[in-house]
Order: sequence, then C-alpha cells, then structure tokens
Amino acid sequence: MSKLTDVPKRILIGRALRSDRLGETLLPKRIALPVFASDPLSSVAYAPGEVLLVLSVAGVSAYHFSPWIALAVVVLMFTVVASYRQNVHAYPSGGGDYEVANTNLGPKAGLTVASALLVDYVLTVAVSISSGVENLGSAVPFVVENKVAVAVGMIVLLTLMNLRGVRESGKLFAIPTYVFVTGVFAMIAWGAFRGLVLDETLKAPTADFEIQAEHQGLAGFAMVFLLLRAFSSGCAALTGVEAISNGVPAFRKPKSRNAATTLALMGLLAVTMFCGIIGLAMASEVRMAENPAKDLLHGGAPVGDSYVQDPVISQVAAAVFGEGTFFFVLLAAATALVLFLAANTAYNGFPLLGSILAQDRYLPRQLHTRGDRLAFSNGIVLLAGAAALLVIVYGADSTRLIQLYIVGVFVSFTLSQTGMVRHWNRLLRTEHDPDKRRHMKRSRAINAFGAFFTGLVLVVVLVTKFTHGAWVALLGMVIFYAVMTAIRRHYDRVSEEISAPEEPTDDMVRPSRVHSIVLVSKLHRPTLRALSYAQLMRSDTLEALSVNVDPAETKALKDEWDRRDIDVPLKVLDSPYREITRPIIEYVKNLRRESPREVVSVIIPEYVVGHWYEHLLHNQSALRLKGRLLFTPGVMVTSVPYQLESSEAAKKRARRRQDWSAPGAVRRGPVEKRSKEPTGKG
Repeated sequence: MSKLTDVPKRILIGRALRSDRLGETLLPKRIALPVFASDPLSSVAYAPGEVLLVLSVAGVSAYHFSPWIALAVVVLMFTVVASYRQNVHAYPSGGGDYEVANTNLGPKAGLTVASALLVDYVLTVAVSISSGVENLGSAVPFVVENKVAVAVGMIVLLTLMNLRGVRESGKLFAIPTYVFVTGVFAMIAWGAFRGLVLDETLKAPTADFEIQAEHQGLAGFAMVFLLLRAFSSGCAALTGVEAISNGVPAFRKPKSRNAATTLALMGLLAVTMFCGIIGLAMASEVRMAENPAKDLLHGGAPVGDSYVQDPVISQVAAAVFGEGTFFFVLLAAATALVLFLAANTAYNGFPLLGSILAQDRYLPRQLHTRGDRLAFSNGIVLLAGAAALLVIVYGADSTRLIQLYIVGVFVSFTLSQTGMVRHWNRLLRTEHDPDKRRHMKRSRAINAFGAFFTGLVLVVVLVTKFTHGAWVALLGMVIFYAVMTAIRRHYDRVSEEISAPEEPTDDMVRPSRVHSIVLVSKLHRPTLRALSYAQLMRSDTLEALSVNVDPAETKALKDEWDRRDIDVPLKVLDSPYREITRPIIEYVKNLRRESPREVVSVIIPEYVVGHWYEHLLHNQSALRLKGRLLFTPGVMVTSVPYQLESSEAAKKRARRRQDWSAPGAVRRGPVEKRSKEPTGKG
C-alpha cells in the first residue's frame, strides 16, 4: 500500500527535498511578482466589471460616475501600498498583518486579523478560479456549461502545482502573468491610439444594448449609497496586496527591500491597468447588468436566459482588437490563465500564515510541517478543500462569491495600519536621533492615513455589502476565531498539565512495586516469548492472565501449562457473558485500588503481519484492550511482537523502498524563531 501511494506521489509532486535546500527555494523579484502579486494584478479582469454592474442598477446614465470611482480606488491602492512598504521593513519575519496586530494591539486583535486573512485567502481561490472559468467560457462554451466541475478541477491542478514547491510553481506562473500584463497594456495603448490618434470609434459587442434600470431617477442618499456600493465592489482590486508582507521570508536578500520594490511595482501596474480598462469600457460603451436576462435589452426586448454576459475585459478586447482575432483570443486565454493562477497568492499566503499560527499554538501543529518539496503541504491541502467547497456551494458564480469578498481584507488592513501607528509611537518614545525621528514620523503619518482610509472603506463595505453576502464572510471569521481560541486553550491546558515541576511529584516518585501481567489466550510461541520477556523484567509480582470464554479451551490451556511446568502462575478469570476486555479491565482496576502505589504492567503478545488484510484477522482484541488500558492511571502497556512469515515479505518490500520517503511522513522545520520585538527600521 505504501508503494502504491508513493509512486503517483513522486510523479505528481517530484522527489523529496532535503531541509538544507530550503535556501534554494527563495524567490528573486521577477518570480516573486507573479507569485505574490498575481491576485491584485489579475483582479483588474473583474473589478471594473463589478463597478459597472452595481452602477447599472440606476441605468446607463450612472456610468459617468465610474471614472471618479476608479480614481478613489487608485488613491486607496497607493495609500495601502505605501503603508505596507512600512510594514515589510518593520516586520520582515513573515507574520505580516497578524504579527503587526498581535505585537502592537494584543493577541485578540492578532487573532481577529488572522481569522480575516484565512477567510479571505479561501475566498481568493474561489473567486479567482470562478472568474477564470467565466472568462475562459467566453471563448469556450463547454467550460461555462460545466463551470463547477472545471473550477474544482483547476483547484486540484493548482494544488498539485503548489505541492511541488514555491519556486517551481513560481516559474510556471511567471509566463502567463507577464503575458497578461503585456496584453492588457498593449490593449490600452492600441485602444488609446485608435481612439485619440486615428479618431476611430470603438464599439463593444454590447454597445447597442440598453439597460433597464431597476431603480429610475435615484438621487440624494440613495445615489450616494449606490456609489459607495460600487466603490466597495471596485475595491476588489486591492485583494492580495497584503500577501507580499506575509511572504517576506520567501524573497531573496535583502528581503525587505526586494519586497518593498515588488509592492511598489505591483501597485503601479494594477492601478494603470484598472484605470485603462475602465476608460476603454466607457469609450467602447460596454453595457453590463446584475440580471442580464431581463435588464439588458436588445432591440427593445430582454436578451433572455440564453444570453451569457461576457466580462468587461473580454468586451473591451473585442472592441479594440476585434472579436475572434489572434490578439483577442490570446488575451482571453491569458486572462483566464492568470485568474486561475491568481489563486496562487492565497496558496502562498494561507499555508505560511497557518504555519505561523500553528507555531503560536492557534492551529494544529501539523500545519507547521513542511512537506516533501519544502512547502507547507497540509496548509495547501486544507485551503484547497475549503475553496472547492465554496465553489460547489455557490455554483462557481464569481458575482455571488465576490459579495463575500474583501471584508476580511479591510479588517486586516485597518488593524494592521493601526498597529503600525502604535509601533512608531513606541519607537519614538525611546529614539533621540533627529534623522531617525523624522523618518519615523513620516512613516507614522503614512500608516495613520492608511488606517483612517481603510477603516472608512471597511465601514462602507460592511454597510453596502452586508445583506448581499458579506455576513457569510463575517460568520466565517467568527468561526475561525472561536476554533483558534479553543485550540490555543487546549494546547495551553495540556502544556500546563504536562510541564515538569521543580518539586517532587507522584510522577517522579519510584513505584513501591511492579505487578506484571502477561495476557494469555493459548500456549504458543508468541505467549512463550512474552513470558520470557516478562521474566527478564524482574517484576515484584508476575502472573499470567487468561479469560474463560470457552471451558474446553480453558481446560486445555491449564493442562498444557501444568504439563510444561511453567513457573509463572496462571490466573483464569470467569466471563459468563463471553467478554474478554471487561474482565481484564476490572481485574487491573481492582489491583490499582488495593495498592495505589503499585504499578501494573500489562504485557500483550501480538502478531506482526505483512499484508494489510491480515490486520483485520489478528490483534483486534489486543487493540481494544490497549485502547481501554491507556485510560487507566498507573497502568503500563507493553506489546511483545512476534513476526509471522508474511512479515518477511513486508521487510523485503521495505528494503526495496528504502530510498523512498513514506507518504505522510512528518518533516518539521527547521523552525526559524520569529522575533517578537520589531526592529526600528522603517
């Protein structure tokens, strides 16, 4: 069975890497950009569309607000990027928002940030994959007809790629990301040239459509609310910005400077593409609707349920390059691929954050384990499972999923920037160098503005999106918070319970006597070996114990015992109801009650077999007994193995596999201690 799982494992994820090769997996900036920034870069494929979808509620006349909404998103993007550049210099250990909040605002704030980020990472995968399927479906109808199955298949494929390791997956992701960025910039440049220089009219496939407004003549507070909701949807372009601050340890040295440079480049590329697509959408008269079947009109009649609404970027590409042309197909393919790969931001952030939380005892320790390829494999698999479940539940519908999105991002943004303000305040109290103080005050001002702005956006997002699905994300955060709190409480309780005290305790006092019991069912070789081992232990009291469930077999055992003249007394327990486990447990408990300072050592002969099906035929009583005895204080359980001939075949198989790593083998570390005290660098 081990080999059956090992061979496909090696084919899919490659050979295991030694721990001392961890440094070889560090990323240069050119690879780190697509690995950590693919989410915010690719979000320009759906964020402009979300803005137009919301504005369409008031009809096409509301579209003229979209440039101003884009400007607000740009200001917010630059604010967040500038703020996080301070984070990566001050906290380069990889804790990101969690470490900033935990260190400066306390464990509860840190856990709130961690809960928000974990939820957001799961949603990043679900939204990116679903949006990628929809973009690919604009060119390949089969994909959109089976989008749930295709989306789950892409999650599985992306999981396997990440299990191969960060550096290896990064190389695979770099090409489509750069092709997408180049394609979008080429589209913006060619569209601007055709419109401004050649004075041509760009026309989207939906330019002749009309929008039937759900609410006519919105004004006053209703229009403000609609604009705020459109702005909050456009803020999806900021998702994933925090991933770079969480992934600083994955960069090559100098880590902080390389991470800050990557952040700045990512922000510049993202806002340029976002504004360019919004501008081209306005110029080519793209029409979108939240419910296209009845709200989009063609020739005065609704387009109907058969109409498939293409994303904004696909419609703009059709207007600029021409539908079905080489560049249109190339950009559509690159967009779909980069959206699939955008989920990689979460595949790097979630496992790393899970590892840090596991190290801090908020998540199971298995999440701190590195797999064969030095990636945090357990975290990768957990993320994939949660994202696949969301995709199935929401039918891979990016419009429905995106309503759950970005709440967690802005919770972490706001608490992180607030924590950074306290960080600079603390350092300013002890710093007297004028140049350093000036630098710290500038950094504090950036983080303070960031905290104010992102906090304001968080309120907007909560108010405008709560009834549209944001409550699900909040519920997920509450569940994560409660589970992590319970896990930490459990680990703390166990740690306190098993800690070695300075003064002597019962655990350190030598038992007064050892009463050894050898369990006997028949007199055969395994029993004789167990008896020999028990006699070697030189216990104060040694006896053999059997349970009478069949009088004929019990009499035969006694006769054989006497005939062989075995010098260990045999005690037989009656069992009128033919039970084996209960009489032995009761007997052992009685011994403990009679002599509380006496240790009872139960010795169990066991067969060692070579095939999985043989385990079903042997040792079942022994397993049940051990399971019960482990809960009895003062009782030690010892297994004495007896190797059957079939176990030789198992040993030969093991020798043939000695160069292979066993599946599921635990590989820890090396653990790098994270400094709890932040540096003074800004």
